[in-house]
Amino acid sequence: MLDTFVPGKVKALTGYIAGKPLASASLLEVRSPYDGRVAGTVTLASRKDTEAAIEAGLKGGVKLTRYERFAILDKTRQLLEERKEEFAELITSESGLCIRETRYEVGRARDVLHFAALEALKDDGQIFSCDISPQGKARKIFTVREPLSLAVAITPFNHPLNQVAHKIAPAIATGTPVILKPSEKTPLTAIRLAELLYEAGLPHYMLSVLLGPTAEVAEVLVTDPRVELVSFTGSVAVGKHIAKNAGYKKVILELGGNDPLIVLEDADMELAVTLAAEGAYRNSGQRCTAVKRILVQESIHDEFVAKLVEKTKEYVTGDPASPETRVGTVIDEPAAIYLEDVVKKSVAQGAKVLIGGKRNGAQLEPTVIVNVPRDAQMVVQESFGPLAPVMKVRDLDDAIALANSTAFGLSSGIVTNDMQKAIKAVKELRMGTVNINEVPGYRIESSPFGGIKDSGLGIKEGVIEAMKCFTYVKTFSLPW
Repeated sequence: MLDTFVPGKVKALTGYIAGKPLASASLLEVRSPYDGRVAGTVTLASRKDTEAAIEAGLKGGVKLTRYERFAILDKTRQLLEERKEEFAELITSESGLCIRETRYEVGRARDVLHFAALEALKDDGQIFSCDISPQGKARKIFTVREPLSLAVAITPFNHPLNQVAHKIAPAIATGTPVILKPSEKTPLTAIRLAELLYEAGLPHYMLSVLLGPTAEVAEVLVTDPRVELVSFTGSVAVGKHIAKNAGYKKVILELGGNDPLIVLEDADMELAVTLAAEGAYRNSGQRCTAVKRILVQESIHDEFVAKLVEKTKEYVTGDPASPETRVGTVIDEPAAIYLEDVVKKSVAQGAKVLIGGKRNGAQLEPTVIVNVPRDAQMVVQESFGPLAPVMKVRDLDDAIALANSTAFGLSSGIVTNDMQKAIKAVKELRMGTVNINEVPGYRIESSPFGGIKDSGLGIKEGVIEAMKCFTYVKTFSLPW
């Protein structure tokens, strides 16, 4: 049974090897990025523990029916709904994200569990008649999906609950055992979700949760040939390291984005400004699909910028636990210092900060920057924070060329009332997602989501596509 949350109390949590609490004298201390208070501690695993988790997952146990998988996921959803405020407070305490964002994240995770539960009941098997050619026979070929023997999920800090749910729920829906390695920066929420799943009746062999030294946990999980799938969300450098060292297994990588919002001269101005602010500032700008570049047609640039500056004043920074706060901290002070530095470098190249830009510890004010050079570090690389760099473009062709010019290709948005231009953008933007009159990151939890180029390989999110990744297709045929 999951312990009752006590707001403000330090959570002493443990990793799990197939449901068994990890016994270890080594502890990880998790501190709030906002005020440095200890949010919780977690026991750390060793290489021996990692090997034990692999063996427990492979050994398996009782196989769950489709209905049982549905029931476990649905029960977990119900438990999460009952404890939604407690989970929101926990995310805020370890990540520094403001409470209004963490409440929203809990709602998204409930959707993931709900959709995964429903998909567990569906069968996408196919039937092929074999008497359809002169060489045919009186047979039928059938397809079924089989679970993998063991999968590994490695999750980032920026969505401590939803990113974890997006990997674990599809695995459970298919019956694939999974070992979770959450971010050391935000592990408390991940462990609590695992405990909810155990409470909901998940057989313990189906899930282990481990944190520890990279050489003893992550590297072992990634390279072990008995693991059939590694699903990773995080940095480009780590993702490419995994791709290089994982060996002969499925690898799913989601490695970030440098997502443009294109605003054309025929756009609804109020909508464009709202999308720019929401896309750039929500979740403290720490989303792979956040608006990282705002490409505005020259003829409306000045009007747009003036309105964006006014809109930015609504995004109040402060105590993440306060309902009035709209932008909490980024994940830690070094991350905020990096963002402050790329702003300074852009200014040295001729850019101008119109509002924001001040840093206090791990907190950076939402920042509007104009005259940003096209080769500035801020817009060439991914800037993971509440920055809104605005860049002039001549027309749609110029915007598309600039949007496509970076190493990333995850998501994009275009604000226009011209359907022909919208269609042209859909066809020519080299991104995994193109949203018309919406932020780049808009989706539902069951729709496919992933990118190209340095944004990754395979499908990371979207319950239906993820379930396909956690399975393989078996065909069999019978006389008919």
